[in-house]
Amino acid sequence: MVLQKVVEEGQVEVTDTLIDDNNSAIQTSISIEIRYQALDGTVGTWNDKEFLETPSVHSEGDGRYPLETDSLLSSHRQGSDISPGKSNQQSAERRFRRAGKGVFSAMKLGKTRPSKDDHRKQDEPAVLEAEDLDRKAMRQACGLEPDTISLASVTAVTTNVSNKRSKPDIKMEPSAGRPMDYQVSITIIEARQLVGLNMDPVVCVEVGEEKKYTSMKESTNCPYYNEYFVFDFHVPPDVMFDKIIKLSVIHSKNLLRSGTLVGSFKMDVGTVYTQPEHQFYHKWAILSDPEDLTAGLKGYLKCDIAVVGKGDNIKTPHKANETEEDDIEGNLLLPDGVPPERQWARFYIKIYRAEGLPRMNTSIMANVKKALIGENKDLVDPYVQVVFAGQKGKTSVQKSSYEPLWNEQIVFTEMFPPLCKRIKIQIRDSDKVNDVAIGTHFIDLRKISNEGDKGFLPTFGPAWVNMYGSTRNYTLMDEHQELNEGLGEGVSFRARLLMSLAVEILDTTNPEINSSTEVQVEQAPSVADNCTGKMEEFFLFGAFLEATMIDRKIGDKPINFEVTIGNYGNQIDGMTKPMLRRKKEGGDGEEEESELLQNSSEDEGDEDGELVSVSSSQPVKPLVTDRNYFHLPYFEKKPCIYIKSWWQDQRRRLYNANIMDKIADKLEEGLNDVQEMIKTEKPHPERRLRGVLEELSSGCLRFVTLADKDQHHSSRTRLDRERLKSCMRELENMGQQATTLRSQVKKNTMKDKLKLVQNFLQKLRFLADEPQHTIPDIFIWMMSNNKRIAYARVPSKDILYSIVDEEMGKDCAKVKTLFLKLPGKRGFGPAGWTVQAKMEMYLWLGLNKQRKDFLSGLPCGFEEKKTTRGQNLPSFPPISLLYTKKQVFQLRAHMYQARSLFAADSSGLSDPFARVFFISQSQCTEVLNETLCPTWDQLLVFDNVELYGEAHEMRDDPPIIVIEIYDQDTVGKADFMGRTFAKPVVKMSDEHYCPPRFPPQLEYYQIYRGNSTAGDLLAAFELLQIGPGGKSDLPPIDGPTDMDRGPILPVPLGIRPVLSKYRVEILFWGLRDLKRVNLAQVDRPRVDIECAGKGVQSSLIQNYKKNPNFSTLVKWFEVDLPENELLHPPLNIRVVDCRAFGRYTLVGSHAVSSLRKFIYRPPDKKAQHWNMTGEIVVNMEPEVPIKKMETMVKLEANSDAVVKVDVSEEEKEKKKKKKKGGGGEEVEEEEPDESMLDWWSKYFASIETMKEQLRQQEAASAEAEEKEDMEIAEGSKGQGKNKEKSKAPKEDKKKKQQSAPELPEKKNKQKIDELKVFNKELETEFDNFEDWLHTFNLLRGKIGDNDDNATEEERIVGRFKGSMCVYKVPLPDDITKEAGYDPNFGMFQGIPSNDPINVLVRVYIVRATDLHPADINGKADPYIAIKLGKTDIKDKENYISKQLNPVFGKSFDIEATFPMESMLTVAVYDWDLVGTDDLIGETKIDLENRFYSKHRATCGVSQTYSIHGYNTWRDPMKPSQILSKLCKEGKVDGPHFGPGGRVKVANRVFTGPTEIEDENGQKKQTDEHLALTVLRHWEDIPRAGCKLVPEHVETRPLLNPDKPGIEQGRLEMWVDMFPMDMPAPGPAIDISPRKPKKYELRVIVWNTDEVILEDDDYFTGEKSSDIFVRGWLKGQQEDKQDTDVHYHSLTGEGNFNWRYIFPFDYLMAEERIVISKKESMFSWDETEYKIPARLTLQVWDADHFSADDFLGAIELDLNRFPRGAKTSKQCSLEMVTNEAELPMVSIFKQKRVKGWWPFVARDENDELEITGKVEAELHLLTAEEAEKSPAGLARNEPDPLEKPNRPDTSFIWFLNSLKSIKYLICTRYKWLIIKIVLALLLLIMIALFLYSMPGYMVKKLLGA
Repeated sequence: MVLQKVVEEGQVEVTDTLIDDNNSAIQTSISIEIRYQALDGTVGTWNDKEFLETPSVHSEGDGRYPLETDSLLSSHRQGSDISPGKSNQQSAERRFRRAGKGVFSAMKLGKTRPSKDDHRKQDEPAVLEAEDLDRKAMRQACGLEPDTISLASVTAVTTNVSNKRSKPDIKMEPSAGRPMDYQVSITIIEARQLVGLNMDPVVCVEVGEEKKYTSMKESTNCPYYNEYFVFDFHVPPDVMFDKIIKLSVIHSKNLLRSGTLVGSFKMDVGTVYTQPEHQFYHKWAILSDPEDLTAGLKGYLKCDIAVVGKGDNIKTPHKANETEEDDIEGNLLLPDGVPPERQWARFYIKIYRAEGLPRMNTSIMANVKKALIGENKDLVDPYVQVVFAGQKGKTSVQKSSYEPLWNEQIVFTEMFPPLCKRIKIQIRDSDKVNDVAIGTHFIDLRKISNEGDKGFLPTFGPAWVNMYGSTRNYTLMDEHQELNEGLGEGVSFRARLLMSLAVEILDTTNPEINSSTEVQVEQAPSVADNCTGKMEEFFLFGAFLEATMIDRKIGDKPINFEVTIGNYGNQIDGMTKPMLRRKKEGGDGEEEESELLQNSSEDEGDEDGELVSVSSSQPVKPLVTDRNYFHLPYFEKKPCIYIKSWWQDQRRRLYNANIMDKIADKLEEGLNDVQEMIKTEKPHPERRLRGVLEELSSGCLRFVTLADKDQHHSSRTRLDRERLKSCMRELENMGQQATTLRSQVKKNTMKDKLKLVQNFLQKLRFLADEPQHTIPDIFIWMMSNNKRIAYARVPSKDILYSIVDEEMGKDCAKVKTLFLKLPGKRGFGPAGWTVQAKMEMYLWLGLNKQRKDFLSGLPCGFEEKKTTRGQNLPSFPPISLLYTKKQVFQLRAHMYQARSLFAADSSGLSDPFARVFFISQSQCTEVLNETLCPTWDQLLVFDNVELYGEAHEMRDDPPIIVIEIYDQDTVGKADFMGRTFAKPVVKMSDEHYCPPRFPPQLEYYQIYRGNSTAGDLLAAFELLQIGPGGKSDLPPIDGPTDMDRGPILPVPLGIRPVLSKYRVEILFWGLRDLKRVNLAQVDRPRVDIECAGKGVQSSLIQNYKKNPNFSTLVKWFEVDLPENELLHPPLNIRVVDCRAFGRYTLVGSHAVSSLRKFIYRPPDKKAQHWNMTGEIVVNMEPEVPIKKMETMVKLEANSDAVVKVDVSEEEKEKKKKKKKGGGGEEVEEEEPDESMLDWWSKYFASIETMKEQLRQQEAASAEAEEKEDMEIAEGSKGQGKNKEKSKAPKEDKKKKQQSAPELPEKKNKQKIDELKVFNKELETEFDNFEDWLHTFNLLRGKIGDNDDNATEEERIVGRFKGSMCVYKVPLPDDITKEAGYDPNFGMFQGIPSNDPINVLVRVYIVRATDLHPADINGKADPYIAIKLGKTDIKDKENYISKQLNPVFGKSFDIEATFPMESMLTVAVYDWDLVGTDDLIGETKIDLENRFYSKHRATCGVSQTYSIHGYNTWRDPMKPSQILSKLCKEGKVDGPHFGPGGRVKVANRVFTGPTEIEDENGQKKQTDEHLALTVLRHWEDIPRAGCKLVPEHVETRPLLNPDKPGIEQGRLEMWVDMFPMDMPAPGPAIDISPRKPKKYELRVIVWNTDEVILEDDDYFTGEKSSDIFVRGWLKGQQEDKQDTDVHYHSLTGEGNFNWRYIFPFDYLMAEERIVISKKESMFSWDETEYKIPARLTLQVWDADHFSADDFLGAIELDLNRFPRGAKTSKQCSLEMVTNEAELPMVSIFKQKRVKGWWPFVARDENDELEITGKVEAELHLLTAEEAEKSPAGLARNEPDPLEKPNRPDTSFIWFLNSLKSIKYLICTRYKWLIIKIVLALLLLIMIALFLYSMPGYMVKKLLGA
């Protein structure tokens, strides 16, 4: 093994002979010397695992780790010696990948690549054809099985790629920060176990700032609401996902008081959005009291929460009767992985200090102050605000400080783990008027913690975080203020903040704990200066190699570029002085030694002191490139910048991130290759995937070795250590999984494995993102006239230098193409799509000490120009580079065609031309009018292209070409339509123009417009060096020179595709829904078809109104198309309206971008023969009933028994009869009687089945995933096991299925016939019913510029129905010779006629679910409106009041004529008393495609055939007639009915029952069952077979045009269609909603016992209670009834003999009570509510003067409640708490139940305790029975109850109290009372005396 030797001896020589394309050896042999030196001086040990099974098959990029660090010491680096360990081995991701497309490179099987020095001898490029590859692979793998071959990167374009350029990013537009539509819908279903006595709970739902409330339910601890709330938002995603959803339960809220909070629950919207399907469905939220940490949970709230963005569609699980027991603990509202028991935790966020703040107020005042008082202040008053989980905390304000010191900590108390993902930290400027944000940073908790078992709590820092935002110059109205709030990408450095975060889990049992949850701010100790790392001097160097494509709008003032890192280099508004000064001073002390060390090196003696940063280029006047762009004359002289800056040295963080990023980049690139190969159908994509996995596993191992030697410096934070551990664990694990996966990748498992690998990629990207910042990002600003115009932002880690190759930033020391963009909001939409400037820039960032290599990656061949003082110092950076070497090239751009372009004109088409930019030249193709798929077929030649640098580097790394597509307008400038990049194939003057590289192949390049794709460009580019011989050496431009095209050169012959003759047949069926054009109606339309310059026109429709179908159905034309199907041009369909005087107007157009699905391929002869011979018996197992939940247990028990399946239907019937007839077994559930069954029984049974299927699918997929994980884990142990493993589950499944048919008998329950419930539209299941008739949307109008408006829907102006068939011209004879071949119809044989046809359309509407509320009260009053052609039905009088889940249960019959009336619209409107009714949502169904489809969607085929009962056959044609018709149409032999229940169709034989029962139970012979069996398996019939539509209900989303893309609810319905020329169908099925059945529940309360005693006697202090019992059945106590009061019970015993009577309406199927009542006194009509049937009994203590006291309650669910205890003794708390294990009864089955039940309440500690027991009797009667045997309320007639026998203390309570009063008065207090009475008399006398005295005196005096 070569590598083994390298490692042991350190060097080795390899010699090998080269082979040519034909795999024959040639004379050249090549020898390579490899030297190896491990980085850390040790040599890794090898273990077998790393070599997989095939040591000889290695890919070249597959660096088992020594290989990657081989330092091939090559000589061409400019004399700079390479540091040992620097890898020069070309790792795959350093090779440039041709934009968007991979080209195969040679598979280097076990060979090492030739090093750079040898490539001149042997320039055989590595582009081989795929077939050679295979042969070569096979030969070299010496007959290895092809399943183990893996393929390395196919991205190498040439054998030796210099890596001087990095990959540009195509997508331009910043999408962050742009507002989008969101809708949060929340259903509050019910609450349980609320803590508190006799509450009146209301739920408050809060999303962000908006609040909504449910109604109030009175005195219940488990209220049932079922209320739906919708919140609509239009905000940027970041803002949306940080909004908090808060659900709180409030007790007794009313208009006057706000109520008391019981408990609340909160989580952020982002958590919901990251759930599968963006929703939580039927989950229980745990309520806790945010005020009190020590309290336990306060109850549970069951709800659905969904968050929908634009274009998300949410699949709601099907709403049916939810009977399954609510397992609260198993369905908590928490994301996966969050423990149900969440604890309280304190989050400590410490804010230490900040620096580099910008000034935040105007300097006028400051200057005045300075002049007057001489004080010089910093112009900013900063404080820090932290927002987390809806709470805010802020530090103190530090007045006037650019470098504030806080040393404070903000403490949040929140449940842990929190359900809020991000903490927002914002530096704000305090101001008298309003505070504004200076900068914002978000900390993602997922990135600073790890929940695994070896995980760690969130921790952070102390570390600096950098904040970015708007530019630093202060203006009063900052247009980019939003950037400072953290929305969108910051365009400038704002400040950095030193902070840390820690979390402490609280022990709530500890009494000392402070239980408040308010946010607190307290002082924190400051941290040492060096805790964040040692200050180091960093050096940033940049060279501008090119500045082109500068937007002309900027104007021609001189332009310069400024580069900044932090505030360094920022000359206009940096305010860097204080920061720099402090840094230098602070730095000096620490750096004394290092300075000395540096000074001792001879050349830097005086240099360091005077290296002044040069951060911007000289202003230069721009030159004109063309109408849109300027360029700067950076020809041979390239300006440079360099900046010194001081930062804490935390490079290790960035290094680790870089290693992971590179692994991820390589992986992503590999995956793109694999997908590309699958898409273009290249052979063996699985081999490439194996190569990708190999590279991944070696990359992961490499990370582990590199990261492990991390030095332990003091400045590593806890997060650094923990992250490193977890990253190493994850990557090691990932490496092992990749190795295992690699061995499992086979051709057939490819797709699944690809998904798994994509998960790896996401995980890697997540891990690589480093939360603790170090060096700030670099900004490059283009300035014109000292104004900032456009910028680019480069992450510092991408250009960070390291001596270890993997750790180096991916753009460090490389030329990177940057596109500058406009800042902030200006960059949204079209403005952001135009390039502001294209820069080729070289960047290098590293420690000043390491800077000797900083020029090593520049293209060679330059001289350095330095400032005067740095003239003779070798390491002094240059201020410009002067290139002495110049190469001259000619660029040929072969622009062939583009497709699926953007529609830029109002006609829905464009007039596109392409503009090609290369260096500073640009050229345009010609303009092609009115097309979205232009075939330019044009060669653009760029002469005298001058490139600077070494020739050989040009060959490997040419600059990129930018191609922009524009739409030419007659007036005004051209509109931008999209952009793409390409790399040319380069030919040097000493190479031959010959295969395999030349002539280049046409390739597809993806065109982008902003972030969205906007078509593809098919082109090829070659760059040819003009040698000493001038242009005569270049290959001649030969091609068909079109004289008529004038000077335009076509694409030459070798490059343009090879063509063959094809025939295109078009089926013209008709046009539908054409809208008006320029206000005129379309009357005489025609369709023009065009493909590759040829075409055909349809016949003219004479009167579109009368008949929109074409008279001639099939036409054809012949055309030359490329052999390669991927290069086929699109086919254009245009509809024109022929107006008077020979004018034509374009109505709309459609481009069929890919003809592939219409290409006819003659069937393979060999494949056809075997299946036409002999008979194949189709094994008709009875449909396996899906096992329902109850039977799961039994299933497992007998899954080994293989049960015989072929029980014929008759025997089953007999069995059932027997069971019905009797037999000793106890029937546990009554048989549903035939007559009781209706359509709804069938529907509910089907829904159960559907949910069960979904459940099983989920279980199966979960099982599969588990298996997958196990395999991955076990895979490394050996391959043998897997094969057996994969078989086993299949067998199990078979056994399970086979044992299933027994079960219906076991349950002795009659099998209800079912239908199929589709939880989506029917057409999605059947491929839009486009089996032969396709619908093409005709578009018109330009596409909107921003994402929101002009969706495709709005641009549709009509639809063309038809089809096409493409085939190579001589068609095989057997088709044309077939019987009944009609040459007029070509390939479209046997299509029906398209004459108008009358049809009866029967629309069944079952119900709607989750409607969007339309009224203020959060409800709607829905009704159905149906529109078909001229028929418009509005079922307004039957609206359903205040329902969001209305059951309509209606059918509508409409007569229609196809084709005029074929689009059925079913809408749901909201009824309003005043004003117009609002549309809630509508759905459209194309009936015509359904009617004509081969899937027979006119009337679904039911499961069984019966002629009476609830399951009557609906179709006027019997199954046998349908079958004969299908056989005739499909030219299938049959049906032949044989004896013994057999039928033969073609060569398939089916079996089935042959008898049928009519209404009277008479048996008759019939073939219908057999025929139906064939129909249900029609897809098994050869050639003609396809799946027929079963009897079904489809679920259609309702959409509202005002809210595009967001579902407004769903409608369950189906449509039957019957042609009027056939026999009439029977009456419609009755699906009207079930009427609730009237019942009466009689409850007799006999006695109570052990009721707790509440009252103390006033005088004796004796405990007693005045007991009464209250009961109610319906929701809000509206029917509550009380017993009389048993006074003065001393033992808690009460005797009542009291009867309650509760009449109620009940829906058996849904287990709900139905009540109708007015919502409020203002309501117009009654609203129907469905509530669970629960009887509530409460025991109270009556008080005369104060409110009665509540003592306890019990709630019995009438469907399942514990059986009452026989005696009071046996009645215990268990009956409430331990329901699961007790026998449950249902009053609906038992009818009469008597027993003792406990009353319970919660004590102070929230524990349940018994507060009494009640003996009661429940008796259920139907309304009829109740009439026959009436009973009176209370103890009244009829059927009175006897009076209870109560002791006298209780009866004569008033006498009783008189007695005690008499006793008190007579004995104890006699004298006291007498004294008091006398004293009172005396007082009265004195008072009277004083009162009357003055009057008498006066009388006497006056002598009156």
